[in-house]
Amino acid sequence: MTATKVGRDTALAQIIKVVEDAQGSKAPIQRLADQISGVFVPIVVGIALVTFLIWIIWVQPGEFTPALEVLIAVLVIACPCALGLATPTSIMAGSGRAAEFGILFKGGEHLEQTQSIDTVVVDKTGTVTHGKPVLTDVVLAANQDEVRFLSLIGAAEKQSEHPLAEAIVQGIADRGIGLGDVQFFEAIPGYGVQATVSGQGVVIGTRKLMQQYGIHIDDILPTMEQLEESGKTAMLAAINGQYAGLVAVADTVKDTSKEAVSRLQEMGITVIMMTGDNERTAQAIGAEVGVNHVIAEVLPEGKANEVKKLQATGKKVAMVGDGINDAPALATANIGMAIGTGTDVAMEAADITLIRGDLNSIADAIIMSRKTMRNIKQNLFWAFAYNTLGI
Repeated sequence: MTATKVGRDTALAQIIKVVEDAQGSKAPIQRLADQISGVFVPIVVGIALVTFLIWIIWVQPGEFTPALEVLIAVLVIACPCALGLATPTSIMAGSGRAAEFGILFKGGEHLEQTQSIDTVVVDKTGTVTHGKPVLTDVVLAANQDEVRFLSLIGAAEKQSEHPLAEAIVQGIADRGIGLGDVQFFEAIPGYGVQATVSGQGVVIGTRKLMQQYGIHIDDILPTMEQLEESGKTAMLAAINGQYAGLVAVADTVKDTSKEAVSRLQEMGITVIMMTGDNERTAQAIGAEVGVNHVIAEVLPEGKANEVKKLQATGKKVAMVGDGINDAPALATANIGMAIGTGTDVAMEAADITLIRGDLNSIADAIIMSRKTMRNIKQNLFWAFAYNTLGI
């Protein structure tokens, strides 16, 4: 047995640290309370002194002890402990309670800001879907041998870290087909891969990638569109500059995604699905979960720009993702939410980690933020009310 993480490096230790940091941090509303206390205290001291003078001059002239007693009474009743405790107590309770639901806020400011979110942008693969697609279709061009085709494609895709590539490799392995030797490999983010396998030039990816290499694909496009309309992701493959076939994979939608989208919409929040996948597949998945706004064929570097566009229209945007390519968008959004089943990079860039990987946690996080802020305002109101009444 090998222990890969021990002590403070374990997942549990990191969760505890995140919760403790959040509970010890100051939300913006706490700074407001501190500023109010800064004004409140000198005013109360002034009122106490005026009370002392009124007592010693008019109420009980010349009697020092009763005047001192009422001065002390005013100071004691108006001690602003409640103002100082109103926010941190709620932040501690709110972030601790959220952690019980698998929602980790990295700081009090994030717990406060989440309540104002009006637009949620969700990544598709690994967020709305399980992110574990399976190989469903292999369509060969004329004169192509399936074993040779899959051997070359599988070898090239084995070098890629993309979930779709893993699905292709696993599907080929399940067919009992061996893989060729890779002499060269290059991933082209947002487009596909190119490789040299057993001396053969292999290119796998999108329509745009095929167009860049001048590969004729017009004849296969109707079949490809049909697969995409059924929610599958189809990838074209060329060998030595000639179209050789396509492979299609399907990623299943999480059971809770539709319910989660519906909950957010009922809360008055706009839900947008953003993906690098093609338009037809994205629309099919969007329709399945009830998302009306779909932004498809977005390159990894373009996700952050899409978030900025929404922010430029005055939207308060939460970005929800799980992958390395989501990290810039998570950091750009007003609130970044990382799915806990995703990459460490995404979780590091995000403000909130949703440990359970369930989209219902998005609505739970917003509700928790709203309830915590309502509690803080109640605390501040009653602190002021009884201090004022006491004075």
